[in-house]
Amino acid sequence: MMMQVSSAAPAKRIVFGISGGIAAYKAAELARLWVKKAITIDVVMTAAACRFITPLTMHALSGRPVWQDLWHAPDSSMNHIALSRGADAIVVAPASANFLARLAQGRADDLLSALCLARECPLLVAPAMNTQMWRNPATQRNVSLLRSDGVFFLGPDSGELACGETGEGRMLTPENIAAAVERIIWSPDHEKSATLKGRNVLITAGPTFEAIDPVRGLTNRSSGKMGFALAEAAALAGANVTLIAGPVHQPTPLNVMRVNVISASDMADAVFARAKGTDIFIGVAAVADYTPTHVADHKLKKNEINHLDLALTATVDILDELGRRTPHVFRVGFAAETQNIRQFGEEKRRRKQLPMLIVNQAQEAFGADDNEVAILDDHGFHALPRMAKTTLAKCLIQEIAQRFEQKD
Repeated sequence: MMMQVSSAAPAKRIVFGISGGIAAYKAAELARLWVKKAITIDVVMTAAACRFITPLTMHALSGRPVWQDLWHAPDSSMNHIALSRGADAIVVAPASANFLARLAQGRADDLLSALCLARECPLLVAPAMNTQMWRNPATQRNVSLLRSDGVFFLGPDSGELACGETGEGRMLTPENIAAAVERIIWSPDHEKSATLKGRNVLITAGPTFEAIDPVRGLTNRSSGKMGFALAEAAALAGANVTLIAGPVHQPTPLNVMRVNVISASDMADAVFARAKGTDIFIGVAAVADYTPTHVADHKLKKNEINHLDLALTATVDILDELGRRTPHVFRVGFAAETQNIRQFGEEKRRRKQLPMLIVNQAQEAFGADDNEVAILDDHGFHALPRMAKTTLAKCLIQEIAQRFEQKD
């Protein structure tokens, strides 16, 4: 008789850290999602977290002891080491500004921070805080340091916050966090190659909106899909990605820092403010070439606009200006043309002195889920077949990474 060898997948286990913040209430739903997938979770709560959600709640959902104290743990006296051993990942959600600061400093004076310091597994954090706290230079320095140390960032997202303000700092939904962990830790399709590991990549996406009055403006049909797909592909390739997005409703890619802007001027300011530490800039956004010279301070009535003469002023050419300000940045441009894409694309590439420009037919690209593009560089015109934008983004990131390394 032949012995049957079990092919059952190994058990999955997560150390689930919860730090203090109003978003801690979402931890209950996240725990429920993981338990439904038969993932074992060992919950570790900071003292501040226990003020927002009780350990009893997390114990009932996880079916396991909840860990709180570095000195009075349920089992081993070496839990700051032992608890992380054999875990597939440590996931901290929410990760407060205070916790990120402690993590960046290598603090180990509570159980959760000690576990993170002594880990042998991946660490993923889902930030949650007020917009100004997230944007504060101190927090951004901590985020940059943690990214360079290999910590995965899941969000934050933009939206309405508990404090009543709107902006960056909102924790991702439990469903998005669970999906991100699945893809980063367990999915066989996850991109393991780190062709851009440690590189700082800045990407613009979407349209801009140039106000005429408080309710009207000039814009275009860009959906932002290509730029968002490139941001996701660059993050999967190991880059530290900042995505500057115009007014679109695309979900923020995982492990990508998003900055929302409205006008061409806003986008230029956001790019130039972050250009110094950038290695690669990919200008995908359909930035307005012109903006109204004067913006009405009230909604223009119909009788005021029957014969409206709209005076326009040229906006800043972000690709050109970036080349002058920071010549070390490897700049990649996008061009959406309606005719003669090879001729007009090459003229634009040479005029802006770009090492690489990606060109496509505008009427076929805006709003679509797939695209057909060509790459223009010093070696000529390289056409790519039509494919889904998510697939195309991965191909383009590999092409960009290859040319960037050749430049170095």
